[in-house]
Amino acid sequence: MEVQLVSPEEVLYKGEARMVVVRTLGGGDIAFEDHHAQFLGALDDWPARVKFEDGTQQWFAVHGGFVEVGHNQVVILSDVAELAHSIDVDRAQAARTRADEVLRANPDDEEAAAALRRADVRLEVAANG
Repeated sequence: MEVQLVSPEEVLYKGEARMVVVRTLGGGDIAFEDHHAQFLGALDDWPARVKFEDGTQQWFAVHGGFVEVGHNQVVILSDVAELAHSIDVDRAQAARTRADEVLRANPDDEEAAAALRRADVRLEVAANG
């Protein structure tokens, strides 16, 4: 199937894949393979994985957006998306530390909780990509 991962800045990936795994808001993880039924869903902050026929995979940090599936094509339109090799691990770790500190002082700070999720996604993608 054909896969496209697009952010406002660029097309991060366009090519063939065996499977795509993403996490939708309120729906959990979902995997798409050849000829999957049509689907449209909102994406959570979570690593997206594109798996290839040879068993390898490429990881992307996806921060919101949508996934659309139809006609043997998966299109991920993300508000912010990053390739593993483009993630600044030191910066992500510093963001995680700052968010942790804010949440210790105020566990209800939604902005800090969102920053922590984004940092965790970046660190997981960088570690696995």
